[in-house]
Amino acid sequence: MGNICIEFDDVVAGYKDFMILNNLSFKARTGSITLLLGPNGAGKSTVLKTLFGLLKPRQGKILLDGVDIGGASQKELLARGIAFVPQGRNLFGQLTVYQNLELGGITLGMKTTHERIPEVLEFFPRVKERMNSQASALSGGEQKQLEIGRALLLRPKVLLIDEPSIGLSPIVVQDVFKLLRKLADQGTTVLMVEQNVKSALKISDDAIALESGRLVLHKPASELLADPDIERLFLGGAHAAVAATGV
Repeated sequence: MGNICIEFDDVVAGYKDFMILNNLSFKARTGSITLLLGPNGAGKSTVLKTLFGLLKPRQGKILLDGVDIGGASQKELLARGIAFVPQGRNLFGQLTVYQNLELGGITLGMKTTHERIPEVLEFFPRVKERMNSQASALSGGEQKQLEIGRALLLRPKVLLIDEPSIGLSPIVVQDVFKLLRKLADQGTTVLMVEQNVKSALKISDDAIALESGRLVLHKPASELLADPDIERLFLGGAHAAVAATGV
């Protein structure tokens, strides 16, 4: 199966008294793209937030390369190589592209950040052309690429990305997906939440379906992509997928 990078072991997490992840267990392989699927409220985004320390697990373990990181601070998690690109826009609109990148590398120190910015911009030629523009003046696609570039400054071993296709044109979405595939092929472990199921499955290695914060399906992405009922299964909820696949 390959080396395991991320492991959730019986994790319970949520907000105050409302638990969203309920005894969740799964594994993600090193250098793979794992796609998180399921209906709204299934816990997909909560997995990413808990892994990035925005929520503390109430129970269970979260392991990175076999080391328990549950409850670690975001600063510690960044230092361990975990980067998070959340849903929506998360830029400083009045600052330039270059200044946004500088802020992304704040934990590295300016010398290292300035050394790495040209390397990151090679992934994003259009953003590179607009280095001195305000971030708010970029198109939606360019802004998303800048957010990903900011995360890549850290040379993450794990990249968490939530709904990267929202608000982007189909062409830009394909560019983003190709980049994620390239990063995984170079050894980065990617955990992704994405509503565009078919396109995301095409670049993913594994697919995990959640319902009510529990794992109900874990299969190679290629197997799910080959299922003629794929859209019905995941628009109708994960239980339908379980029944149809016999898991």
